[in-house]
Amino acid sequence: MIYLVLSLIILGMLVACFHNRRDEAPVVAPKGDCAACDGTPQTRCEQDCMMEAATREPEYFDDEELDQFRGRPSDAYTDDEAEMFRDVMLTMKQHEVAEWGRSLRLREVSLPDQVKDEYALLVAG
Repeated sequence: MIYLVLSLIILGMLVACFHNRRDEAPVVAPKGDCAACDGTPQTRCEQDCMMEAATREPEYFDDEELDQFRGRPSDAYTDDEAEMFRDVMLTMKQHEVAEWGRSLRLREVSLPDQVKDEYALLVAG
């Protein structure tokens, strides 16, 4: 008899928990706003934001001269060529650096290995 009562109590608690969850409305960031991406299921995930960004045209940051490096592997740059990337990167605002990296990827321009650490610091900054 005691097992039956305990089973009913536990079952009631489970039903109450699941019932409360269904009543909560999921919080979803508005379309086009990936700034709210925090990894929780209620917000748009980073993967959705990356897929959305990949469908847009690349934005140029006064760096059209870097298109000459299209298709070159990241470990094949000379120090002078890497300095061209560094000069462009250090002239932009910190919040623009990640968008610049996206633009380079869409244009099939690899970031030189000599600049990747600085790029990562600025993006994480």
